[in-house]
Amino acid sequence: MTANPGFEPTFCTIVPPHVLDTLARSEDPALAGPARRTLERDALERTHRRLTTVLGAPAVAAPKGAAGRPDRTIYDAKHKQDLPGKKVRGEGDKPGKDATVNRAYAGLGATFDLFLKAYERNSINGEGLPLSATVHFGEEYNNAFWNGEQMVFGDGDGEIFLDFTIPVDVIGHELAHGVTQYTANLTYFGQPGALNESMSDVFGSLIKQYTLGQTAAEADWLIGAGLLAPRVTGKALRSMKEPGTAYDDDVLGKDPQPATMDDYVQTGRDNGGVHINSGIPNHAFYLAATTLGGNAWERAGQIWYDVLTGGELDSKANFSDFATLTIAQARTAYGEGEELQAVTKAWERVGVPTA
Repeated sequence: MTANPGFEPTFCTIVPPHVLDTLARSEDPALAGPARRTLERDALERTHRRLTTVLGAPAVAAPKGAAGRPDRTIYDAKHKQDLPGKKVRGEGDKPGKDATVNRAYAGLGATFDLFLKAYERNSINGEGLPLSATVHFGEEYNNAFWNGEQMVFGDGDGEIFLDFTIPVDVIGHELAHGVTQYTANLTYFGQPGALNESMSDVFGSLIKQYTLGQTAAEADWLIGAGLLAPRVTGKALRSMKEPGTAYDDDVLGKDPQPATMDDYVQTGRDNGGVHINSGIPNHAFYLAATTLGGNAWERAGQIWYDVLTGGELDSKANFSDFATLTIAQARTAYGEGEELQAVTKAWERVGVPTA
């Protein structure tokens, strides 16, 4: 297989459309209103992203400062929807009084640090790409997204979702879409799209673990812990340890993620279930990382990173294609040892066949 050499960024959100669809049908206007406005804005962003793909993306500013250091800019949309908004913090500026701005700045830095120090990758494109984020986007906007050029964070509605800068793995997840964009460029539909989402969950979780100094055994393996408001019966958006258990709420419904191919979901919604079936490769990574122990960003994370960026992963790769490449990479990097066994058994346990 040969990877797609072109960069075709997609519009990727942390909250799946099926969750917002459920909220939009609520009889409570405090829940339905923000969800409907969020869905409308997300649809506009997807259209903008398709037009950018056709017409070409704007030129990216050259990185400033020393190589191997982040170049961060935080903007404040002031609850409007014009991007990027007003610049409120640049690289090296001292923290201000706005905790949301400070969290976004720190989250961009944490993401930069993991990729640089663990994988020797200079920013998400490998060439020192400046990292920009807009906070306080829209009124009660219930999402965060990577639009191919920058990060955007809503404040949440306070009823279901809190400030989207609270979980550092949400920031890492969205920026990791940029890494995928600049490498394997996985098609955002069906199994390739679920792999795209899984890559972001994997590296989002690793960024959190790296920032907190946690081993694989110490990590909670939750995506978006701290994002759900107190009224929600749930602990996060997704669980890599136990897909399908992140929430079970009278408003949101039950987490639909499967852990194995036995429960793979066939659907035309959510780009063919990209946020749903990502639970399967997510769980495979969790199994491999916890079997190996220690710091998950090292051996397990290195294997996943090498496959994502190595040039052999096709943009339309399915689960089996990716799994086969991780097994081959484990053998190449570590021989016939425990790494190979951990990766092989992880894919077997989730029911993904390998060549």
